[in-house]
Amino acid sequence: LRNLKGHLRMSVFSPGASQQKVCFPFQFWILPSILGSSILYILSDDQWETISAWIYGFGLSSLFIVSTIFHTISWKKRHLRTVEHCLHMFDRMVIYFFIAASYAPWLNLRELGPWASHMRWIIWIMASIGTVYVFFFHERYKLVELVCYVIMGFFPALVILSMPNRDGLLELVLGGFFYCLGMVFFKSDGRIPFAHAIWHLFVAIGAGIHYYAIWRYLYRPGALDTDTSR
Repeated sequence: LRNLKGHLRMSVFSPGASQQKVCFPFQFWILPSILGSSILYILSDDQWETISAWIYGFGLSSLFIVSTIFHTISWKKRHLRTVEHCLHMFDRMVIYFFIAASYAPWLNLRELGPWASHMRWIIWIMASIGTVYVFFFHERYKLVELVCYVIMGFFPALVILSMPNRDGLLELVLGGFFYCLGMVFFKSDGRIPFAHAIWHLFVAIGAGIHYYAIWRYLYRPGALDTDTSR
């Protein structure tokens, strides 16, 4: 009986024990992310809005699709170690481009200060550097990788201070709060039951809040009532 209890305890707290529940939060959001991206595309009034909608939509959908594929393979095809490793790397790389894509509509469609306009290309350089880092140092320095995500997530947000129009700031902060709160569970994987699945849930909530802000303040008819510098 004691051995049985120990086995059950290990199963509950094992990072791989909740793979099935890990897959659900993200696979549930694949279709809404595609539909939401299509809505932004339909609401686009000019070339820059269209480009930004494509970039953001591709980044958002890719985040959920790639993560779902990786966790499904990890859950059902654990013997495919090479495939699982490559998908894990790709899953981490996509996060960098998702962050950059999430900022694209704000940086492209809002009026920016002179120094802040450079963030439009700096953020993609940061995403590329992060991708190279994952390729060479995947899972070696987990804390460094986490810090890189946090820096890339918050550093571009500083340009908001130079925006004459700060509508949407509350939603951006709230979404970022859910991302940060989710990191607590991300780092608790293996110690808190279903921690990784909870992390995915917080990511989905944060992404949903940020999508709402983009739709409401950048794409909803009449949202952009001032000219933007591009």
